[in-house]
Amino acid sequence: MIKMKIKRKKTRVIQVGRLKIGGDNPIAVQSMTKSSLEDPAGIRNEIKKLIESGCEIIRIAVPDSRSVKSLRKLAGEGIFSVPVVADIHFDYKLALDCMDIGIDGIRINPGNIGGITKTSAIIEKAKKKGIAVRIGINSGSIDKRILKKNKGNIVDSMIESALENVKLLESLKFNNFKISAKASSVWDTININEIISDKIDYPLHLGVTEAGPLFSGSIKSSVGIGILLSKGIGDTIRVSLTESSADEVKAGYAILSSLNLRKKGVDIISCPTCGRNTENLKKMVHTVEKLTAGVKKSLKLALMGCFVNGPEEAKDADLGIAFGRTKAAIFLKGKIIKRVDKNMAMEEFEKELEKLI
Repeated sequence: MIKMKIKRKKTRVIQVGRLKIGGDNPIAVQSMTKSSLEDPAGIRNEIKKLIESGCEIIRIAVPDSRSVKSLRKLAGEGIFSVPVVADIHFDYKLALDCMDIGIDGIRINPGNIGGITKTSAIIEKAKKKGIAVRIGINSGSIDKRILKKNKGNIVDSMIESALENVKLLESLKFNNFKISAKASSVWDTININEIISDKIDYPLHLGVTEAGPLFSGSIKSSVGIGILLSKGIGDTIRVSLTESSADEVKAGYAILSSLNLRKKGVDIISCPTCGRNTENLKKMVHTVEKLTAGVKKSLKLALMGCFVNGPEEAKDADLGIAFGRTKAAIFLKGKIIKRVDKNMAMEEFEKELEKLI
């Protein structure tokens, strides 16, 4: 069997806190807190869950001066073990203030930050502080000047905005930045990022903006982000869902794992079930998901409803189980290690899982 190997585009390496992005460095998974900085208990709990889920960059919305003070307090508590990025819109002074409190990055939107003078002020301070910047262009908030020039064409406008800002930052002798260009349209997102990637060598952050709820949003993100990653494009990703931020991280790693770009945590494969299946496989899968929720070791587990999709089809699984009429087979890397009565099957499977973990 021929395995496809994705050849990543070699981009410049930038530094966000202790994390290196671009070049040969792993594609980083990031998310954004849903909690407000005005809810200290809520945001602390969310940050804890994000770090536990493997989130590698945490972005936090900073809408006003009170939020800057709250972020300062959080940073002072030492709860951040991963890079933190302040998300700024409209008021460039908030970005300037945030850079004094120990954060690792600033994300600004050129469509609403207020023009070249204000962007330049942010960049000059970021340069002095050694802070990374993300220029985040969204289809819903494109610079009106550029949008008018391109007669409302979103794709052309987003590409022009990205390239214009790259030139600006380069003119300021600043290179510690990455670009994101996100649209709610999957195809627009793909087309825009392909063209930008062809024209610059700075790291790209990928995502389909406003992707939606867990089910449909994960599918849209998987298609958009997955196609770009398969072409070697992308250095960081975020799956934007109307769901918990930890679920965004989980979905991000699932996308990377499916393309063999990163292996982190447990990958559960299970058959869709059919008339041959006599077990409540769905319940078993949910049980195993809960048992392995916090496991960071890279493992592939297989739960199969019958021997048609049994050890042979799941032979690359570290541990698997397949059910027959009266017994179940437990196997390691396709090799059956024991056959047990069905009523004892999951108990025996969990024992073997515990050994692996």
